[in-house]
Amino acid sequence: MQRTLSGMALKVLIAVALTFSTYQLIVAGFSPLSSLVMRSLHVGFLLALTFLIYPAFKGGKLTAIAWYDWLLAAIGFALSFYHWIFEADLIQRSGEPTMADLAVGAIMIVLVFEATRRMLGWALPIVCGTFLLYGLFGQYLPAPLGHRGYGFDQIVGQLYLGSEGILGIPTMVSATYIFLFILFGAFLEHAGMIQLFNSVALGLVGQAKGGPAKVAVISSGFMGTISGSGVANVLTVGQFTIPLMKRFGYSSVFAGAVEATSSMGGQIMPPVMGAVAFIMAETLNVPYVEIVKAAVIPAILYYVTAFWMVHLEAGRMGLVGLPKDQCPNPLKALKESWYLVLPLAGLVGMLFHGFTPMFAGLTGLALTAILILGAAVAARLSSMAFRYVFWLGLGLAAATFFEFGIYAILAVIALLVLACFRVKGGRKTLRTIRSSLIDGAKQALPVGVACAVVGVIIGVLTLTGAASSFAGFILTVGEKSLFLSLFLTMIVCLILGMGIPTIPNYIITSSIAAPALLSLGVPLIVSHMFVFYFGIMADLTPPVALAAFAAASIAKASPMRIGFKATQIAIAGFVIPYMAVYTPALMLQGDWSVLAVLYIVGKALLAIGLWGATAVGYLLTPLKVHERVVTGVAALMLVAAGALSDEIGFAMAALFMLWHLWQKRRLVAA
Repeated sequence: MQRTLSGMALKVLIAVALTFSTYQLIVAGFSPLSSLVMRSLHVGFLLALTFLIYPAFKGGKLTAIAWYDWLLAAIGFALSFYHWIFEADLIQRSGEPTMADLAVGAIMIVLVFEATRRMLGWALPIVCGTFLLYGLFGQYLPAPLGHRGYGFDQIVGQLYLGSEGILGIPTMVSATYIFLFILFGAFLEHAGMIQLFNSVALGLVGQAKGGPAKVAVISSGFMGTISGSGVANVLTVGQFTIPLMKRFGYSSVFAGAVEATSSMGGQIMPPVMGAVAFIMAETLNVPYVEIVKAAVIPAILYYVTAFWMVHLEAGRMGLVGLPKDQCPNPLKALKESWYLVLPLAGLVGMLFHGFTPMFAGLTGLALTAILILGAAVAARLSSMAFRYVFWLGLGLAAATFFEFGIYAILAVIALLVLACFRVKGGRKTLRTIRSSLIDGAKQALPVGVACAVVGVIIGVLTLTGAASSFAGFILTVGEKSLFLSLFLTMIVCLILGMGIPTIPNYIITSSIAAPALLSLGVPLIVSHMFVFYFGIMADLTPPVALAAFAAASIAKASPMRIGFKATQIAIAGFVIPYMAVYTPALMLQGDWSVLAVLYIVGKALLAIGLWGATAVGYLLTPLKVHERVVTGVAALMLVAAGALSDEIGFAMAALFMLWHLWQKRRLVAA
């Protein structure tokens, strides 16, 4: 629960948030600090904002900041300068920390754990705390679980003073790519991108059978391209789509499940992919484009599944679409807010043309600011010709970014800011920019704090080599059955993902399980995608399904029932990773060809279609129990990788469709 502040406390909070966003933009544009110092200050800002916004206990006062929270915020921020002030000394005495080093490190570790508990609950601190206890006392465990033993100074040095713990790769990615993309999403959201997505989705499918639910799927998919959090997706887009679905006949449970499923799918939808794409690219040392290439087809299949399931549910319940007069014209919506699409299109274009994510994110953010400010100025131009000339000039000015760098773009933004002071409505636009900077800093907190605390796990695993023990167990099982190894890895991902956000779940499971899958012959990116996908599915799977709980608060229904229904709707998220392991062409990995990709995609689509009929109990007409058994078995046969199983699946599907069409003709004739 966040505080609702006023007066001086609110002014301080706003100042810290604006300073945080400004600091991150300076770091992205000019790189004035060394990497470790930059990460340390990033964690300092995270701690300061967390203690100012989140009270220590649920029953705590929400209208004022307790004195001890002011103290904790000040301590966390002040100690983050330790790496900057003593940077040279820390390098020289690396491995031999002083008492001051150990005291600062221990305090910062405790503060990171406390910030995580306040913001994300107990689940993640307990998991990370278990690993910390293992690092401290693991020498007392029996073989093969035990390790040789490490001193307190070694643990603290590993977890905070170096670059393999709290200030490790996840924090580095959070302080660079992730913050920029979250800020980018905040700018687009404040500029009206959610409204544009909803209008386009309503115009495209609002009148179709079960239109409201299809709007939810498409709108959430659009939002997922710029959002870093599936749960945040549910709470923003769901405020519009869930009541709309309920109003047109869908049950509260189904409406909540559709929104939860669609919003979590945004985590696997390029270009942002819940920010995991950047961490995965950095961890694997592969180009970002390779990650996106592997994710595109599975992401499309995921949304095809959700779209198909709501279509069948609408057919089963006899639901119709929205009236034509309630569906906006998508072309008109794009005409009014066309400039909002340009930064997203430019971002995707730059990423696919080999620009670094940081450069692409910074450019996209700058273009968004220019277009928001430019729209306010252009709206006051009386002549259409003047507007065209203005936008052309603005485009040429923005293009100078590629030639003259960040200084050119800052000059353009400064001129537009000055112009906004002189035009009607310009000050309101400036307030929108200011609100975007503040909200971007706030939205970065859960991701940033999660990235910091999972550094404890990475640091302990790196120090003790414990990941190799689990990997060895997976390898032993895999010698007898690859499927059992995959199934065991899936269970581990689902358990670790209970109540843990996507990013830390991926970092934990990829550190433990992905190397074992790689050793079993699973391609590198596919092995990491496998654990990533099931980390996402954990947010839909009861008993601790964060997305389902978020949807339940809007749908006014049981979160457990929403979770079970969402698991049913999101079957592609459970099936596709297995299909990709056995046929890497599904993720464009290995020795793939166009024909191989077309074959596996066609097989996946047919399996999805059959599974939808099995789960909903409807295709062209309602299905009886024995018919659902046949479609379910056929779908399972198509998921399996063997040639014989494919033949059985295709044959069963063909015979069933002939039977079903004959049954429908009999029904129509009757």
